[in-house]
Amino acid sequence: MKKVAIVTGANSGMGLATTIELAKQGFHVVMMCRNEEKGLRALKDAISQSQSSSIELIQGDLGSFESIRNFASAFQTKSEHLDVLINNAGVVTVKRELTSEGHEAQLGVNHLGHFYLTQLLLNELQRATQGRIIVVSSGAHKWGKIDIQDMEMSRGYNVAKGYGRSKLANLLFMQELTSRLEGTNVTINAVHPGAVSTNLGINRKTEFGRIFVNLLKPFFLTPTQGAQTAIHLATSNEVASISGKYFYQMKEDTMSKLAQNPHLAKGLWLWSEQQINKSI
Repeated sequence: MKKVAIVTGANSGMGLATTIELAKQGFHVVMMCRNEEKGLRALKDAISQSQSSSIELIQGDLGSFESIRNFASAFQTKSEHLDVLINNAGVVTVKRELTSEGHEAQLGVNHLGHFYLTQLLLNELQRATQGRIIVVSSGAHKWGKIDIQDMEMSRGYNVAKGYGRSKLANLLFMQELTSRLEGTNVTINAVHPGAVSTNLGINRKTEFGRIFVNLLKPFFLTPTQGAQTAIHLATSNEVASISGKYFYQMKEDTMSKLAQNPHLAKGLWLWSEQQINKSI
């Protein structure tokens, strides 16, 4: 039976590089992309570079709970199992923006969207021989803080604080889900990809930030280099029994103390569930 993987944010950067490499390794890869037009271009590119026709695009916007539900439903009509879920997509918003449900966009997309998507696909992951969830976090989590009383950052929004908070949330989600998956065939681990040259930080509508990112490109890893640890976690037998760990450059790394706080992880989980339940 062919292994199946979903890669979120697969139309560019590390998401596209991950899609290509997994397809090369024989996976059937589902690309989750917000923009269908860009997704179709990326699909064509991925098929060409991987020399595999076992790649498909399903449109899905992590900033909309309805869109996430539609994506999951579309996937479930085509596949009964899911071997690998790579929660890769991410946004950086210089100004405070909101998702469809009114959540601060960096937390809403980077954490809440992936939280909900993962919940909806847990049954398919458990039907795999061994399901693996890979969360793309960042070293930026180390400056992140979470105030459950002001999750929408309605006071004093700051892009760096917002991004760090969303990446901390990724790790707290991993910690809590690790305990909930104990005794199952599903593992979850997180990745710090390093400083990678991607479209992160470029405004999706205005292209603001493109010149700055292009100037810095020579100093960054390529998307293919940045994707290597996630691919390792998705495919290697060496990590088959490992869960709840944070990896950098293919090795286990240390998370901040806040990221290891079980009470904060549980509090964030409960808040996240409440936000989803409001939308149903």
